[in-house]
Amino acid sequence: MKNIYIVGFMGTGKSLVGRLLAEQLGREFVEMDALIEKSQGKTILQIFAEEGEVYFRSLEQELLRKLALKADLVVSCGGGLVCDPANLTLLKNSGLLICLTASPEVIEQRTEKHICRPLLKVNNRLKTIKELLEKRKFCYEQAEHQVNTDGLKPEEVAVKIKKILDE
Repeated sequence: MKNIYIVGFMGTGKSLVGRLLAEQLGREFVEMDALIEKSQGKTILQIFAEEGEVYFRSLEQELLRKLALKADLVVSCGGGLVCDPANLTLLKNSGLLICLTASPEVIEQRTEKHICRPLLKVNNRLKTIKELLEKRKFCYEQAEHQVNTDGLKPEEVAVKIKKILDE
């Protein structure tokens, strides 16, 4: 069976929902950011600070190439992964994309205590979130399914996705 890729902006619940969905489906769960951190021996924040975003994106693409060769995975993808056309092609050829969405205000609230978000280490976080969402809107719209997570618990989102998969 093809992989299920959970994509979307940071703070939409990709990791929590992905883990729950994998449990429900009896599949292996993979969190790309965690694997990158483990392989590099550094946090995403450190990788961005020391090596830059371009280097981080190359690590993402390399990992995606490996994951795309496997099957039956539920994969939580980094927020910007789908913005690279080569990545998008790999994702679509090897699995189903489910994009989790949330309003900018909910994203700001969910991420406010997370110091490990390099793109949100700015003064006006809400403005940056809105700008990044607008910039990535087209990329996220490439997913086969969109699920809004505003006001929902991760368990409820996982159930919604499972219903989509069962259809």
